[in-house]
Amino acid sequence: MFDAIRKMMSGGEKPQAHLELDPHVAASALLVEAALSDGIYADVEAVQIRAILISAFNLAEDAADAMLVQAEELAENAVDHHQFTKVVKACLPATERVALVEHLWTVALADGEKSPFEDSFIRRVAPLLAVDDRERVLARARAEAAARQS
Repeated sequence: MFDAIRKMMSGGEKPQAHLELDPHVAASALLVEAALSDGIYADVEAVQIRAILISAFNLAEDAADAMLVQAEELAENAVDHHQFTKVVKACLPATERVALVEHLWTVALADGEKSPFEDSFIRRVAPLLAVDDRERVLARARAEAAARQS
């Protein structure tokens, strides 16, 4: 054990580089986490996420399906959402992060119910994405207006 500590302290063993997630996959995992936050992952939420992936990331249907499967697996096995928010914050510009928050609201509203768990999830995640309260509230208003028009 002490040998391992000495090697680590002396730089003898280099840790393997951790490959970062694709920012769109990380964003997709956050969308799935928003849907899961109320304890029910409804089909309508999965359909909404798939539609968001196609339109927001300009993906073909098969690519969106593959990304959704990957995001579902990541979200279900995630210990916390910080692994996703740090990648999104570091890699996506502010306009895309604000759009992501709006998409999070769209997913939360997809099942027609306003869940305090989904609301809480988005309120916790938005600052981690460097989206301020004003932008979060405006994003919610836009998502609610779009949901009423649907």
